[in-house]
Amino acid sequence: MIDVTSMGELLIDFVAMEQVADVGLADNFLKKAGGAPANVAAAVARLGFSVAFVGQVGDDPFGHYLSSVLEAEGIDVRGLRKTQKARTALAFVSLSEGGERSFSFYRHPSADMLMTPRDVAYDVLDSTRAFHFGSITLISEPSRSATLAAAEYARNKGALISYDPNLRLALWDDEDAARAGMMLGLDYAHVLKISEEELEFLTGGDDVRPLWRDSLRLIAVTHGAKGATLYTRHERAHHKGYRVQPVDTTGAGDGFVGGLLVALLENGATVDNLPDLGKLLPFANAVGALATTHYGAIPALPNRQQVEALMKGQ
Repeated sequence: MIDVTSMGELLIDFVAMEQVADVGLADNFLKKAGGAPANVAAAVARLGFSVAFVGQVGDDPFGHYLSSVLEAEGIDVRGLRKTQKARTALAFVSLSEGGERSFSFYRHPSADMLMTPRDVAYDVLDSTRAFHFGSITLISEPSRSATLAAAEYARNKGALISYDPNLRLALWDDEDAARAGMMLGLDYAHVLKISEEELEFLTGGDDVRPLWRDSLRLIAVTHGAKGATLYTRHERAHHKGYRVQPVDTTGAGDGFVGGLLVALLENGATVDNLPDLGKLLPFANAVGALATTHYGAIPALPNRQQVEALMKGQ
């Protein structure tokens, strides 16, 4: 049995070492493994739960490096395909003084965009308790069909389905296409994680009610340094977060998702039975906060001892 399977893009983040407004002005970069679903997988692994990754990279030096990074984290990579049809995606990331990010992507196309439903490792999904996916592989075909086929398969197997609609406008044709594509995943999810910015983009405000779908059970809205709020159809819980010194916010939301999934599974969550919301937020917020205190996404993710120490200290 696998606790969590995460599916989507796996790429190289080149993080600018200078604080510049435009990534093209930077001279020095750190190479870090990234991609939101891969970050979630690594977060879950570091917290002591079993995790698998499903996706596709290029059969190239960067793709092999990324596979080795996941394996070193203890992640099951049976579902990670390698293709010679395209190269591994790259993202160049610049950071502002407060650690906020801007991205420049190189994926025209990248290997993850070419994954088809036939490439999905359905045998990995047969025994997973939770399945997580994001919106980047929903941008175009065939990766859109592959992602939704996997989500539907895992849901039919009884897995708890988690979805994070990452807003990366530069990757979509226009705002309308982004809004429609990001909304697609809602119909498959039981748990939705969304940032304030993404909520405003999708709904035009701060009201989660337009996002509810028949299958959705829980919506988590993250507020950056101000913590997060959880919603069910009948209740709401807020946690103000933790005080840390941010260096790089890359992967903070993914760390939050990993922490939330671990907290859900630890507290016996199922599709029809959610635990007390108050048991979920402190842990998830602590993981997200600690992920901002080092450069990169996967390298910055905390282990359980670090998370518990932060929670105890604050």
